[in-house]
Amino acid sequence: MDAGDVRTQRAARPDPFVAFHINKGLVRKYMNSLLIGELSPEQPSFEPTKNKELTDEFRELRATVEQMGLMKANHVFFLLYLLHILLLDVAAWLTLWVFGTSYVPFLLCAVLLSTVQAQAGWLQHDFGHLSVFTTSTWNHLLHHFVIGHLKGAPASWWNHLHFQHHAKPNCFRKDPDINMHPFFFALGKILSVELGKQKKKYMPYNHQHKYFFLIGPPALLPLYFQWYIFYFVIQRKKWVDLAWMTTFYVRLFLTYVPLLGVKGLLGLFFMVRFLESNWFVWVTQMNHIPMHIDHDRNVDWVSTQLQATCNVHKSAFNDWFSGHLNFQIEHHLFPTMPRHNYHKVAPLVQSLCAKHGIEYQSKPLLSAFADIVHSLKESGQLWLDAYLHQ
Repeated sequence: MDAGDVRTQRAARPDPFVAFHINKGLVRKYMNSLLIGELSPEQPSFEPTKNKELTDEFRELRATVEQMGLMKANHVFFLLYLLHILLLDVAAWLTLWVFGTSYVPFLLCAVLLSTVQAQAGWLQHDFGHLSVFTTSTWNHLLHHFVIGHLKGAPASWWNHLHFQHHAKPNCFRKDPDINMHPFFFALGKILSVELGKQKKKYMPYNHQHKYFFLIGPPALLPLYFQWYIFYFVIQRKKWVDLAWMTTFYVRLFLTYVPLLGVKGLLGLFFMVRFLESNWFVWVTQMNHIPMHIDHDRNVDWVSTQLQATCNVHKSAFNDWFSGHLNFQIEHHLFPTMPRHNYHKVAPLVQSLCAKHGIEYQSKPLLSAFADIVHSLKESGQLWLDAYLHQ
């Protein structure tokens, strides 16, 4: 297939559509009712805000990636990954059953369960993105099992939020992951200055790099997500999700109350959510918060993803610790790609970026964590300067 064939074949399939769906023929049937017309041949198919050359070359790259088989999952990888989560879950319970419920076994159990929750979070992400099986049905079923039964959260809630994030990452009012602006944080250089000029002060943003450690990593899951997920499923009548979630809490009650009692279980549960929350927030924000944040400027798909994401260096620990989300650039460009192939496509993406003069950022893990704080400090200061002087 030459470049011209690729461009012709992809012309009627916008990049987000291609990126998000594994069975495009089936999805297109549901989209026929939304079709209002076709562009006449003389009409340009690219808006002035969009980079046609970059888009065409990315589509050629995607065709190459598909021909290389990088969109096909290694099912053994994901089976072993699920087994290691289940073994850690059993080990957490055995720790209390064998060694008792004193302080050290209790703490060890909490650490093991936190690891289970974090790693199950990365695994449900794979199923949610349809990156494991070739059919949506099996991906959805395993997604319900992992996020519902292993984590106690609704699949529909994750889908509702996460695909908005992928469609317009770091775009204010379109990416729900940055909804903390402006009520808790002033994010990005542009939005922070805009907020200062408008003389808005919901929080002392010039200190946000300090209070981030109080209301960010430790609080997101136990104080917000934990109650909001129940509000979400009940308000939207997602009874299948609620049933899956119930199995998680029933299992937790039946296995731990005989060892710890109700109060002990509640203490363990919220300690696990606290530890998991720290893990989750640092990993998920290290790739996005330090990057470009703005209103939607209607740029092309590739530029939208690249300006909002950065990577963390590959290592066995970094890959495991972040669920391969250290390859955030590749994940955003190819969201249905199995995670074990990110490192294979990375050199091709780097070449594309180099050709078009686009910065491809990759950094050490601790530097990525530090950049969250540095970016919050910088945007907070930009807000203060604009608030006082503009």
